[in-house]
Amino acid sequence: MIVVVKVGTSSLTDDDGVIDVAAVAKITAEVAAVTATGHSVVLVTSGAIAAGLPALGLTARDRPRDPITLQAVAAVGQARLMATYQAQLDALAPSGTAGLVAGQVLVAPSDFGDRRRYLMVRSTINRLLELGVLPVVNENDTVADDEIRYGDNDRIAAMVAQLVGAEVLVLLTDAAGVFTADPRLDTSASLIEEILEVDAELLAAAGGSGSNRGSGGMATKVTAARMAAWSGVRTVIAAADRPDVVAAAVRGDAEVGTTIAARPTPLSSRKVWIGFAVGSSGRIHVDAGAQRALVDRDSSLLAVGVTGSEGNFDGDDAVEICGPDGTAFAKGLVRVSSAELADASGVVVHRDDLVVLPG
Repeated sequence: MIVVVKVGTSSLTDDDGVIDVAAVAKITAEVAAVTATGHSVVLVTSGAIAAGLPALGLTARDRPRDPITLQAVAAVGQARLMATYQAQLDALAPSGTAGLVAGQVLVAPSDFGDRRRYLMVRSTINRLLELGVLPVVNENDTVADDEIRYGDNDRIAAMVAQLVGAEVLVLLTDAAGVFTADPRLDTSASLIEEILEVDAELLAAAGGSGSNRGSGGMATKVTAARMAAWSGVRTVIAAADRPDVVAAAVRGDAEVGTTIAARPTPLSSRKVWIGFAVGSSGRIHVDAGAQRALVDRDSSLLAVGVTGSEGNFDGDDAVEICGPDGTAFAKGLVRVSSAELADASGVVVHRDDLVVLPG
């Protein structure tokens, strides 16, 4: 099977925010062990900025705040981070033999938002796997500013899992999994071992941001798990420092962490791409009858059901579709521009280009 493993900055650094070589060694050893059993692994990693800070005489406490400097730090750190991974992989190989080779894949939101580039990323990662290479994926922080970056690799990992047809997504963090409440604030909080459906209540319980060394928190992981579930991918959220955690997650061991089940009827690849990968350029508001037709009858959105719109969009752009209460319940590729919408007739968003969003 294909397994996507994501590890965040907080799980790769020490208390001073410096890359912890021992932590990297643990992850690479576990990934290599799973690969040796016949599985294909894609590793999604954070840590480029953390790796670059010491090289420039900075610490996590001195971490720059302006995007341009952070991009420069990431440029320095990305090479060092990859070198650390490769050194640890080489150390695992018996003397005189070649170890597992890591191949760097840097991605940006535009790589997922553009269908042609999306397919190119998939082809590249799949070819690396065919060649026996460990693809190491990271967001391309050196060229992505705050307006065009995801800012957390959990979402990227979920999209990569769907993109390569993975069966398991393993999100490694500094917590044991998802709890009924934030265990840092509520001592009675207990670990949730299995989740069948991610809902708004669960997202609220997942809380806000994580440690000050990472960009994501448990909420981003639960959101990523929901994306993966709709792609037909089982997700495990577990502690990076747990012994044998990757293999245990792949095997489906009980108590490894929190397991989020894959939906029995996943969305198609194209609809996952529309629903989660493409950024929205605007909103279209519809009446209650149109909402029922889209949700209950899998219909196309017709112009007669449209009551208004927000934003400027062109034909083939992605738009959110909102019901009478203003809440977005679907997303699709629109056939007309915002300027043409008021005078449009017939189909505005075809059913093949529309996905009803998970609640």
